[in-house]
Amino acid sequence: MNRIALLQIDSVNVVRRAHYLPLFSRLGPYDVEFLHRAAGTAPRRFFEYWGHEASYLRVDLQPALRFRMAEAADVAWGSMRRVWAEQPDLVSSVLDEVATRGPLTAREIEHDAPRTKEHWGWNWSSVKIALEWLFYSGQVSAARRNSSFERVYDLPGRVLPRSVIDIPTPSPAEAHRTLVRAAAKAHGVGTGQCLRDYFRLKPKPTADAIAELVEAGELLPVAVEGWKRPAYLWHAASLPRRADACALLSPFDSLIFERGRTERLFDYRFRLEIYVPAPKRVYGYYVYSFLLGERIVARVDLKGDRHLGALLVQGAWAEPAAPTETPQRLWAQLESLAGWLGLGDVAVAPRGDLGPTLKALADST
Repeated sequence: MNRIALLQIDSVNVVRRAHYLPLFSRLGPYDVEFLHRAAGTAPRRFFEYWGHEASYLRVDLQPALRFRMAEAADVAWGSMRRVWAEQPDLVSSVLDEVATRGPLTAREIEHDAPRTKEHWGWNWSSVKIALEWLFYSGQVSAARRNSSFERVYDLPGRVLPRSVIDIPTPSPAEAHRTLVRAAAKAHGVGTGQCLRDYFRLKPKPTADAIAELVEAGELLPVAVEGWKRPAYLWHAASLPRRADACALLSPFDSLIFERGRTERLFDYRFRLEIYVPAPKRVYGYYVYSFLLGERIVARVDLKGDRHLGALLVQGAWAEPAAPTETPQRLWAQLESLAGWLGLGDVAVAPRGDLGPTLKALADST
């Protein structure tokens, strides 16, 4: 987390929720209780907020995101702004409820509150919308997620370490420099778009921060072969002779957040097909990318079937010129992932050009 700064949170639980997987990709099997304690018990090392979408972030970055909290009236989603503007008494009473009785979930407050039916996926009650407004504007924080993956809300002073609460709020310019530094450290090398996208920053203040960090010598302007846009190298980035990576990457891994960068670096086009109708999907609902060495060499459509006790490989495809050891190295990662998930088997469907080979490896074990 010192290197990558954040973990994107997503509710999809086809294999395991998204924030758990980047740590597995980098560390191999690990005890998820470390993450639970770091994010959910004092003294917290991570806190939840809108970073790259909903994210767990290093707690030292909280002051740098206060500018976003202060801009909530202008940048929060429409339903949040409406409840703040049109139902201030509700917002105030919800805040009082959290202050008096927190930590609380929305369900513990909302009771018979009216619930919208306008959105096909998230039909939130007015109380939930008020809580999300308070969360976006920094007036409440997330103490943890419960077993149903609901946010449990509490006052920031009861969630964040006192050492963080007491840090003076930086200017927006200083905050952007802090966030661009963190993004640059995570990337090693990237374009302005890469550095901006990591924390979903706006173009102008990001460009100003980049220019100031270049002047300070923290970012080094570089040219990258095949890239049309100017690039920036983090001044302390290591430059290894080769990369020996071997990892499955979830769709929400920070290495492939910015799709343009992914295509430039790896000549690999990745699109999330969750919202594509099943008959029109090219690869599958929830596809993992397989990084081997310096290249992404394959992709696999995975599902963790708890009822069957198996990690299902519903399809597997090699990228052009994938090395001959790709199936064996991928199989080892699949076995490791299944073991970490507590699934006793890897079941392979012979779909995709790698499917039959992986199935043969499965049948031989």
